[in-house]
Amino acid sequence: MAITIASRQDWLEQRKNLLEREKEFNRTRDALSAARRELPWVRIEKDYQFDGKDGAVSLGDLFGAHSQLVVYHFMFAPDWQAGCKSCSFWMDNFEGTEAHLGARDTALAMVSSAPLETLQKFRERMGWTMPWVSAGSSNFNQDFGVTFSDQDVAEGNANYNYRTIKRGGGEMPGVSVFSRDDNGAMYHTYSTYSRGLDMLNGAYHILDLTPKGRNEGALDFTMSWLQLHDQY
Repeated sequence: MAITIASRQDWLEQRKNLLEREKEFNRTRDALSAARRELPWVRIEKDYQFDGKDGAVSLGDLFGAHSQLVVYHFMFAPDWQAGCKSCSFWMDNFEGTEAHLGARDTALAMVSSAPLETLQKFRERMGWTMPWVSAGSSNFNQDFGVTFSDQDVAEGNANYNYRTIKRGGGEMPGVSVFSRDDNGAMYHTYSTYSRGLDMLNGAYHILDLTPKGRNEGALDFTMSWLQLHDQY
């Protein structure tokens, strides 16, 4: 990385120029967020059931007392003993936000394919308190585009991030958003995957402020540096 040393006055001039670009980015982001909120809704017709720590949990139960629900599709296959490192990174960023989201009429929950006992054990290890349920035998994760079989991929029936995937499969990360009206009807309003999840990771955006940034350019693959937070 080339470093340029400047006087305070020269730095200030360039910083002001960058500020104009930052302001334009914020205006564009605000407009994009408004467009996201204006997407049409799709009514949820299935009775999705999950395994929770107190027994069976419905999708409606995940809302709690709120009218909005954000679900993070946490990658955790049934035969895994530990969760995905990148999803765990995101989970670390979510911890502590539940009260603030609740103040804006929004619940946040994690849904994974692994059995509840496995999820609970890993949750305790990581020290998380966010609600986390197992999709169990439900096809919730399949319906919302984050769980695929090898056969799905081979037959061209696997769609991730709104396009058909030719390889991979298994578990993928994502976020889905739901709303509930006064009559209890529930609606799917938004889902995002892949780099669309980037906006939810505050640690990455802190790194973006530094001279080295995320410092991933020379790595064999993005996030190969990442560990579970108790493994550094």
